[in-house]
Amino acid sequence: MSSSAARAQLYEVRTSSVNADKREREALKVQIDGSAQWTRDFWQSWLKDTYNIRLKGDGVFGVGKKDVLAAKQVPMSSISGKLLDLYSTVTAPADTVAELSVWAAMGPDSFLSAAGTPSEFSSLRTIVQSFAAAARLKAYREQITEAEKQLATAEKDKEKLEKERVSLAGNTKANLEKIEQLKKQNIDNKLKSAEDSVKLLDNARLMELRKQQLERRRARLTNLDRK
Repeated sequence: MSSSAARAQLYEVRTSSVNADKREREALKVQIDGSAQWTRDFWQSWLKDTYNIRLKGDGVFGVGKKDVLAAKQVPMSSISGKLLDLYSTVTAPADTVAELSVWAAMGPDSFLSAAGTPSEFSSLRTIVQSFAAAARLKAYREQITEAEKQLATAEKDKEKLEKERVSLAGNTKANLEKIEQLKKQNIDNKLKSAEDSVKLLDNARLMELRKQQLERRRARLTNLDRK
């Protein structure tokens, strides 16, 4: 899947299916902007914090792996008055994109489906959509934090380069007043100053890019918080 095609589907919950115990089960799937491990960890912590549900499973998720996280006979009153078996997997269909698949059953042979249990299946969709919204906010906040760190680093580099450029310019002026034996040092300083000026221009362009990225991400987060 191309990066653009994958991102077009981000955070949109859709009905699909999974192969579980050699049978196709109706499932809800959503793609998340993040790694499979990041999505797996947040899905587990979100369910624990929101519904006090602890998923269990072994293995490391990744491309092509189908490790199942499960919680057996757990109460989820927002879906059904009965105890549920909740199942999920996380895979990585593209770089930096993870896909969460969720399905559930009210018994060994009573899996939720859009046709058979429409109300319960719709409630399960609402839960997955709520997780997707929470994952989007978490991802944006982390991206903003990272952008802020990158901007702070760029600003420090700018200050360092500016100080070095000013210092070199001052040394050059002083050396011009000295005797012939200092001419070589003056040339070297001028060359270094020119190099730093080029780096400073590159740094300024990078800072502007980082600022624009940060503003866009802040705007996205503001729009999401208003919803």
